[in-house]
Amino acid sequence: MAQTILFDPIVPMWLIWALGGASLLITALALWRGLAGWPLRALAAVALLLALVNPALQSEEREPLADIVLVVADQSASQRIADRPDQTEVALAALAVEIAALGMEMRLGRVGDDADNAGTLLMTELARMLAEEPRARIAGAIVVTDGQLHDAGLAPDLPAPLHALLTGRDDDWDRRLVIETAPAFGIIGEELMITLRIDDQGAVPAGLAGRAEISIAIDGAPAREFAVPTGQTLQLPLTLEHAGQNVVQFTIPEAMGELTARNNAAVVQINGIRDRLSVLLVSGEPHPGQRTWRNLLKADPSVDLVHFTILRPPEKQDGVPVTELSLIAFPTRELFMESVDDFDLIIFDRYQRRGILPLTYFDNIRRYVEDGGALLLAAGPDYAAAASLYRSPLAEILPGRPTARVIETPFLPEISDLGARHPVTAGLAQTHAPLAGSDQPWGRWVRQVEVIEQSGQTVMTGNGGAPLLMLDRVGEGRVALLASDHAWLWDRGYEGGGPQLEMLRRLAHWMMGEPELEEEALVAVSDGQTIRVTRRTLADTVGTLRVVSPDGSESMLSLQESEPGRFTAEITAAEQGLYRLAEGDHETVIALGPAAPREFEQTIASDVLLAPLTAPLAGAVMRLEDGMPDLRRVAEGRNAAGRGWIGLTTRQAYVTTDVTVRPLIAAWLFTLLAAALSLAGWLREGRR
Repeated sequence: MAQTILFDPIVPMWLIWALGGASLLITALALWRGLAGWPLRALAAVALLLALVNPALQSEEREPLADIVLVVADQSASQRIADRPDQTEVALAALAVEIAALGMEMRLGRVGDDADNAGTLLMTELARMLAEEPRARIAGAIVVTDGQLHDAGLAPDLPAPLHALLTGRDDDWDRRLVIETAPAFGIIGEELMITLRIDDQGAVPAGLAGRAEISIAIDGAPAREFAVPTGQTLQLPLTLEHAGQNVVQFTIPEAMGELTARNNAAVVQINGIRDRLSVLLVSGEPHPGQRTWRNLLKADPSVDLVHFTILRPPEKQDGVPVTELSLIAFPTRELFMESVDDFDLIIFDRYQRRGILPLTYFDNIRRYVEDGGALLLAAGPDYAAAASLYRSPLAEILPGRPTARVIETPFLPEISDLGARHPVTAGLAQTHAPLAGSDQPWGRWVRQVEVIEQSGQTVMTGNGGAPLLMLDRVGEGRVALLASDHAWLWDRGYEGGGPQLEMLRRLAHWMMGEPELEEEALVAVSDGQTIRVTRRTLADTVGTLRVVSPDGSESMLSLQESEPGRFTAEITAAEQGLYRLAEGDHETVIALGPAAPREFEQTIASDVLLAPLTAPLAGAVMRLEDGMPDLRRVAEGRNAAGRGWIGLTTRQAYVTTDVTVRPLIAAWLFTLLAAALSLAGWLREGRR
């Protein structure tokens, strides 16, 4: 119960102030004139003014409210190592018992990992909880954490002490791998530099300090191991071998007694690009499609094109020796013997043997392909003739044998069943809009060289289902045979045209080993916490996908065919880190977020960040390893921590359940009192 005197004036306050002033003047005048009744008249004025302000007595019935203690439990990734989860749960159970014993209420909040790798947002959660409770009831806040928070600057303005209970052990130690700098892309064949460092934290055992082992693996190849010093910045020179994503994985073995191995690995993904693509185009007799190749290759500014053209047709017999057909000697030996390995792609466009290139040169080209080069034949009637390139050392690597028959009947190029799965031709029809009213995806061609498939894969067929576009891998290199010289009809819009540039672009890029066009590949991309896996294959079925999570656990996942030659799956990842994926002989790795999340940059429990937050609020940081501290009530403004105990402020908050208001003295009684005092003053003055 609480009582308060209230005033509810029955006239405006300005009038009461005016009457009060007038009463004061009259009293002063009576005093100056020496009237004996002036005190009684003054009291009468006061009684009258009190009647006007109408005093009342307010009585409140109050119900006391329990004080509230905010408790935030850190359950981020760094709190899930060693025995910290057990320490946290034991501390929370003890807090619940002791807070209840003090007659207080506990509000519990839990903080996990942030999806954007922002770390442990402990103070953000505390501010959210504080905003949901009345400040007048907050007796204190307690955080159970390892001290590694990442939003210390967002600590809320608490009206009570802040305490921290620290998990972890004094003898904890950890080793982590740090990638300081790594380029996002690099030029194939040129050296680039990656800088890294191995840091030791905490109580490092004497026998392990100073040195560490590190293994480095590129694109899943066998790892190479090195002994390196710790605490120093190391520079690793690296040369990219292929275009596309080059995945470099660094790993340091888990040492005995180390807190966690989650920060012992890192993945760097470097996009390999070619500085300049060198292409050698050798054209036979002039024909309408010759410019198609030049337009395709010259349109790309990153392509260095060397074009070698035979301008005299074979039927022209004028007796001029071959060596005298040009004003200057063409450097055939330099191109086909000494510098052939400098080219990324060699194209023969309607070329046949004329005695200009000796068979030794063709044998060198065959060797160039087997060692990793690329050869493309765009064949016309020349391929069916007696001087065909098939009748040279190149026959050993060509996928199709000519029958000497040239088909001059219009036909519609079609994607084969295998071609519907191959990245070079898959979905090619969707890249071209056919003519209105036509049921054909593209226009027809009118000439094809009949060949018999010897090896490789036929991805397009022509007249009567005969092979039209054949692809093959020979040794380390690649070979393609286009058994027609009429692809240029698509470029000219014949019967609606077709996706000629897209087809030739894909073909050229596949031959130069672009990863996006590999027919057998396992690809993984991340989007937030989701990993999308695509298995490209020419087979009808694939095996089960094996997924190794950052914590080392394995799971199996089925791949579903989403379109011909593509099997996909989605993985909703529960944590950030490095995921290893494998299907059959194909493996890949992907880092969801950073390979070593922010949570594992510092894993040793410490009060460095917490002490500046608790000290201004009279709180303390105590290690759970030393025992659970007692909880005590303390008065507001008093010290809230001591040896083995922490204090919570008594707030004495309440809620009003009933309010009654009644006049302090009836108005008529004030009026009667004022009249009596006035009469007494008059009588006293009259007697005198």
